[in-house]
Amino acid sequence: MTLAIFDLDGTLLSGDSDYSWGQFLVEKGLVDTQVYQQANDKFFVQYQSGTLDIHEYLAFSLAPLTKFSSEQLTELHATFMKEKVQPMMLEKAAALLKHHKDQGHFLLMITATNQFVTQPISDIMGMDHIIAPIPEVINGHYTGKIVGVPSFQEGKVTRLNDWLAETGHSMEGSYFYSDSRNDLPLLDLVTHPVAVDADVTLTKIAEERSWPHISLRD
Repeated sequence: MTLAIFDLDGTLLSGDSDYSWGQFLVEKGLVDTQVYQQANDKFFVQYQSGTLDIHEYLAFSLAPLTKFSSEQLTELHATFMKEKVQPMMLEKAAALLKHHKDQGHFLLMITATNQFVTQPISDIMGMDHIIAPIPEVINGHYTGKIVGVPSFQEGKVTRLNDWLAETGHSMEGSYFYSDSRNDLPLLDLVTHPVAVDADVTLTKIAEERSWPHISLRD
């Protein structure tokens, strides 16, 4: 099956689910409001500039998960989906996913946002599989640590190659849709790289390399 690979934040969503989860925690008073807000803003700027230390960020973003039971987190995430994620979902993104699905393609999401945040989003979008940073869970509780390699920048390629070896899928004829300079390693790997509402750096590179540049925004 042809792989149709998608970044999530800023690509299939009109915003960033990772940053929005942090905002959600702040708005609900579930974290130290001022300290967490400042850190969340700082990390988001670093991500946009391509300078993010993913391990430092994941330690920050996974820490709040350790404070709640799995039942509480399920309830919080359901509210988060309704209040934050659904308003960011795009009709054109849904149409693009359907276009690939109708052609019999395998829909694969690869995101740098941790799997707690993104698995339910992947499910509601109808993805066949998701590759995301995996939070460690011991005895039903999040530890605040990550398992394995985070799927960020070159890590997306590493995680994808591991998955390909496990599943036998091929990169022949593959697509990858992304908005971010952080995804250049994977964009370089696929048969059909596509920039989507891209940042300045990726826009310039897409123009230089004659990659398609599309918009999924209304």
